[in-house]
Amino acid sequence: VQLQASGGGLVQAGGSLTLSCAASGRAFSDYGIGWFRQAPGKELELIAAVNRDGTSTRYAASMKGRFTISRDNGKNTVYLQMNGLKPEDTAIYYCATDTTGTGRGTFAGWGQGTEVTVSS
Repeated sequence: VQLQASGGGLVQAGGSLTLSCAASGRAFSDYGIGWFRQAPGKELELIAAVNRDGTSTRYAASMKGRFTISRDNGKNTVYLQMNGLKPEDTAIYYCATDTTGTGRGTFAGWGQGTEVTVSS
């Protein structure tokens, strides 16, 4: 399965964005999906992950409450709803697959990222 992230852009602090991770290929519903981000000069960090059927999610502690991950297997898409955005959320956002399907495995199959810029 191949992934493509989209939905990034420029937003003011306090605003919201919804990112999409669209998959092509077979058996999308077999995979867990994770959202990650990399800010300039910083390491890649996990934001959130969801299991194969969307019944289990997990979040980085700093993201919980502002970000929500969800998936629609009928549309082969995973979403990341981001609210209350802060300038420090500025980064390139990526999605990746987890072959265990749990959302807690090792992530691979990185898609092309989408850039989010939050202005103060």
